[in-house]
Amino acid sequence: MFESLRAADGHDLACWRVPARGPRIGGLVLLQEVFGVTGQLRSVGARYAALGLDVAIPALFDRQRRDAVIPFDTPEAGRELMRAADVEGCMRDTAAAVQALAAQSGKVAVLGFCWGGGLAIRAAQTLDIACAVSFYGTRLPDYLDRPLRTPVMGHFATHDDHVPPEMLAAARAALPDMIVHLYEAGHGFANDARPNHRPDCANLAHARSEAFLRAHLTAP
Repeated sequence: MFESLRAADGHDLACWRVPARGPRIGGLVLLQEVFGVTGQLRSVGARYAALGLDVAIPALFDRQRRDAVIPFDTPEAGRELMRAADVEGCMRDTAAAVQALAAQSGKVAVLGFCWGGGLAIRAAQTLDIACAVSFYGTRLPDYLDRPLRTPVMGHFATHDDHVPPEMLAAARAALPDMIVHLYEAGHGFANDARPNHRPDCANLAHARSEAFLRAHLTAP
């Protein structure tokens, strides 16, 4: 269900929360695509909650427009909201979700898709988290100005016009500690509500992510 969070600068935002099922192993903040906190993203939250993770999905568009959920077939509306957002504000909102989970869950990780995948990399550079996972993170040139402070796993597609090969190569050179997996797929391959969905690639990426999260959240 949605709860209210307050960021360090006083901004109040909505956050979808899903409690862990079974033995708790930690917390996970999910960061949205340019479509907002969609039903599809909430279903991803339920998937990870079933692993024993308390999940929080902050509404990163709330600084621009409250309750914004963009239809998958009109992405430009979401891109306009993304362009109006600033990384610092998104990190304050992400930090609020991390802190809310840490109070009850212990170690916390961040996992993001598309726009949120790039923000997950920034979180690994600036926030106190156990690790981060980036699914086809975009706007990568914005996140090459500082090193990673915590482990990152990245899942990228070989046919992604949002992340062309030269952009990914630059990111790998600037962030040499990032674990990168490549998939013969297009952008958004893990979103089962979009035409580019590739179940085989998505399942493999999630399996790798689950093992990575478990290792870093349960490490002494």
